[in-house]
Amino acid sequence: MKVVLVFDQGLAGLGGKGNTHLPLTIQKGGIGSYLMLKPHFEEIHAEVIATLSCGIETFMDNPDDVVMKLCAMIKKLNPDFVLAGPCFDFKEFSLMSARVCKLLKEKGISQAVTMMSSDNTKVILDYAKEIDIIKMPKKGGTGLKDSFVELSKYMDFKYNQKAEFDDLRKQICY
Repeated sequence: MKVVLVFDQGLAGLGGKGNTHLPLTIQKGGIGSYLMLKPHFEEIHAEVIATLSCGIETFMDNPDDVVMKLCAMIKKLNPDFVLAGPCFDFKEFSLMSARVCKLLKEKGISQAVTMMSSDNTKVILDYAKEIDIIKMPKKGGTGLKDSFVELSKYMDFKYNQKAEFDDLRKQICY
């Protein structure tokens, strides 16, 4: 399974709060926070072919344009799956991720999922009926490893069209 990651500047390891105006960036393979996902992806034979990242202020300054450009980049990469996140309790990144997943779904570009903590109430209420949002703890919360296990299971079940997918989805998504 070929995977593309969508990160903000912090998760990409390209400068946290000091680099919020980072332009759209593409790097081959997994970078930054991918390292915490890597063992889970290896279990399901998921290969990260690219990481797309964007400063959160770049997104907030022109959200429609950024989402369209991210989706166009993803279309060119032609992955089997997109993970926008993990978003933890980062509200702006959660909004960006949800919007990317929604547009990918609407355009039929790629299977996509995001994951975020319940602290992102508005995004969850606005998008959970349209896209899958996997539950996860906020930054520093407990249960992070479990949420990554559930993410990899979700990706495997959905990609391989396993019969148990709907039951799993009901358990782990908002």
